[in-house]
Amino acid sequence: MLFAPDTEEALEFAAALANTEAGASRSGADELATVDQLAAILTEIRYSGRIDHDEAELAQVRQARAQIRSVWTLDRDEAVTVVNRMLREARALPYLTRHDGSDWHIHATAPDAPLAERIRVEAALALIDVIRMNETARLRVCAADDCTGLFVDLSRNGSKRFCTVRCGNRMNMIAFRARRAGG
Repeated sequence: MLFAPDTEEALEFAAALANTEAGASRSGADELATVDQLAAILTEIRYSGRIDHDEAELAQVRQARAQIRSVWTLDRDEAVTVVNRMLREARALPYLTRHDGSDWHIHATAPDAPLAERIRVEAALALIDVIRMNETARLRVCAADDCTGLFVDLSRNGSKRFCTVRCGNRMNMIAFRARRAGG
């Protein structure tokens, strides 16, 4: 295992959230444009604690999405600066908890803290593990020519290149057709 289960879960959620942005999403459109779209994301990936289901919360989560997306491609030292700022701004105070069938894991904000703050802090805690293990190279942008999707490469050998099988298949088909046309 590369990372703790809660770290992997937080990284996967961070990538999924970042990939709701226009251009990175499967539809090409912003998939976090409405409160209902945010609610749909939260049914797929459960978040405990306070959820307001309003426009202000949506705006804050969209800001968190932008911050997470920006830190994803930073080098290790630059990422430390951003992660520390994310934790400092939230006045994060780590503690162990278990809830909703999950075993002991770390939280660093109160359950009644705003959703966007909890998202940022959980992403920051996961990024701490990535940075400490010197595995920032596992935070990647899709290698497909027309995709800006983010993903965390959790494969054993660290060779994953595409955010989805769809992107990988598309690029393999393009390469196959180019080889066939050239030969």
